[in-house]
Amino acid sequence: MRELPASGAHYRACFKLTMKRTDTSNPEYFHKVVDCQWGCPAHTDVPEYIRLIAQGRFDDAYMVNRESNIFPGILGRVCDRPCEPACRRGRMDEKPVAICRLKRVAADHRGDITDRLPLIPPEKNGKKVALIGAGCASLAVANDLMPLGYEVTIFEAQSVAGGLMRFNIPAFRLPIEVLNEEIAYIVDMGVEVHYNHRIESMSQLLEQGFDAIFVGSGAPRGKELKLPGRYDSENVHIGIDWLESVAFGHIDAVGENVLIIGVGNTAMDCCRTSLRLGAKNVKVMARKPREFFKASVWELEDAEEENVEIVVNRSPKEFVVEDGKLKGMLFELMEYTIENGRIQDQDVIGEEFVPCDDVVVAIGQENAFPWIERDLGIEFNPWEEPVVDKVTFESRRKGVLFGGAAAFGPKNIIWAVEHGHQAAISIHRHCQGESLTDRLPVTLNLSSRKMGLHEWSYSNSFDPVARRKMMHVPLATRFSELGKEVELGFDAELAAQEVERCLNCDIQTVFTDSLCIECDACLDICPTQCLTITSNGDKEDLVKRLKAPVVEHEQPLFVSDELKQTSRVMVKDENFCIHCGLCAERCPTAAWDMQKSLLNFPQAIDYVDGNKSGEHPCQKRKAG
Repeated sequence: MRELPASGAHYRACFKLTMKRTDTSNPEYFHKVVDCQWGCPAHTDVPEYIRLIAQGRFDDAYMVNRESNIFPGILGRVCDRPCEPACRRGRMDEKPVAICRLKRVAADHRGDITDRLPLIPPEKNGKKVALIGAGCASLAVANDLMPLGYEVTIFEAQSVAGGLMRFNIPAFRLPIEVLNEEIAYIVDMGVEVHYNHRIESMSQLLEQGFDAIFVGSGAPRGKELKLPGRYDSENVHIGIDWLESVAFGHIDAVGENVLIIGVGNTAMDCCRTSLRLGAKNVKVMARKPREFFKASVWELEDAEEENVEIVVNRSPKEFVVEDGKLKGMLFELMEYTIENGRIQDQDVIGEEFVPCDDVVVAIGQENAFPWIERDLGIEFNPWEEPVVDKVTFESRRKGVLFGGAAAFGPKNIIWAVEHGHQAAISIHRHCQGESLTDRLPVTLNLSSRKMGLHEWSYSNSFDPVARRKMMHVPLATRFSELGKEVELGFDAELAAQEVERCLNCDIQTVFTDSLCIECDACLDICPTQCLTITSNGDKEDLVKRLKAPVVEHEQPLFVSDELKQTSRVMVKDENFCIHCGLCAERCPTAAWDMQKSLLNFPQAIDYVDGNKSGEHPCQKRKAG
């Protein structure tokens, strides 16, 4: 019998200080490998719709999107893209796959999909639900409850639906026709909408006999900048109110010199809108250095491309007004001490006067619930925010739920959509007299993508091409119309190149321990050295013996059971795998296979008795 050396790793193994086999039956494991889907709040199956685009199946790609995010055309333009920083492609050549822009490709090139929208039952279930506000969160609730037979009524203070999507996002980023179409897909399910109907009393609404109420009224109040001179001139505006006035046509001009206070995404929309209303010189005034900005990188780039000047380390001190006329603003010049990415100290080193004709204050938004009486059992925290369960979205009063910015403050559209999905589950269970906290688990299904000895049902070659650049309307003609869309979208050639950059992270390398003969064929052919066969040990010891050093320590490692030849283990660093399938092609015993990990994140339809097929309503066709 061959005697193994008494190495440190072997010594630890004798005392069971070894890594256990990775539990790949747990949906969370493969889901964490699909980083883009993990990063998306609504868990959109990103790699699947990208492959469908690659095959020219734009209708199917659109519907895969719509199952989770419900607004593919809208979010393909204005999503905050939490999926893209998570994309593993960004760790290989600096730029992630253009996931958001490919979403728009599916929306722009699809055909008529109305016959693939959810089937609405002609007979209702007798339950009535009220939604306050016709923004993205409320529309998501309606989208999920209408196919279940609920009578859904939306109360909207404005004359049209859309909420912040319509009033706070300029038409040059989100065309009205795209917004109208995707909102209509939901409203036309039979939702009763009362426009120009502002709810003034929650108490009175509760008396109307609704079985559940969802508050999706957003964060409608812009934060004030209460400084000397604030109310002495009509040329100082609050950002979200100002954008809303522009959207409704109440404001169609602005002065030549404009200051924007704040550096969030709303501030970027304000500065770019100013240019389209006639401003010649627009400055964004930031209190802190650039690394502390809240705006998305691409929003900043788009503003600077249009010659907006971003000025840092300027803290507002006073609005300078003479005889009712705004002359400019006085700023304190700031200096910061920064350590490890955090501000440790700050000093005022001087003052600066900046002349202007108009100021737009865009420093954040707040909830506002003066219409909710405080004796109804709906609790509020010291900041006048509703106390809401983060899983069920129910308030302290049963049957009253909050979602989107109304629940947890402003984030972005995709977060509000996911809030709507989860709130719809809670509303359904509440109306059926069931526990709101008893939620269905995420389920996983693996299916092989093998079509032959060396062929897979997906494009598995690694394409080193750089991220494709979005084409824009030239600056010379960009400002001629307020609603002229700036981004032109990907044409067929750019889309075809960009889809090939996807690493197909959902096509998993599934390993069958008992079939491995430790021939090292997979190790030899792996282009990224993500595979290692070595003796087991604790994680700290094991990672030292991998063929490639661990770069992302949070990325899961796959560890097999002991292999029957030498009792070593197969280890795979999921961070480096490009899902090319070469290991499975080379393996003589089929120990490796490429399998699609299909994850189902339950929605309200999955809680209905009789829905045993797992078929999503978006996969059903309308009657007739």
